[in-house]
Amino acid sequence: MSKRSSQLTVALAAGLMLATGLVEAGTTGSPVENTERNVRDKGDKTLTPEDQLQNEADVKITADIRKAITDDESLSTNAHNVKVITRNGMVTLRGPVNSVEEKTKLQAIAQKTPGVSMVHNELEIKAP
Repeated sequence: MSKRSSQLTVALAAGLMLATGLVEAGTTGSPVENTERNVRDKGDKTLTPEDQLQNEADVKITADIRKAITDDESLSTNAHNVKVITRNGMVTLRGPVNSVEEKTKLQAIAQKTPGVSMVHNELEIKAP
């Protein structure tokens, strides 16, 4: 799909959501509105998976954390899909989780992983 057709698809979907009442005009901050998050993620201060370093140690840390998270059947689908970004042993966790307990559990998983020097927990509790 070309960039132009991708943009058209997104615009059509947004228009359909607006027309059907799924989203109201000017609803920044609503659970279905990601504009603020998308702007934040485009800045240089917020890590995204593209910032993951590709050295062997950081890749192993990320893989070990990801495996521990996905092996834990008590975690929600949201928790299983959080972003794990490792840079020089420092891990950043980002994305929505269902509860404070999941947020705490994911941080504990990351902290006990060999090679991790620090965990930045940027997980967000998903709005009901």
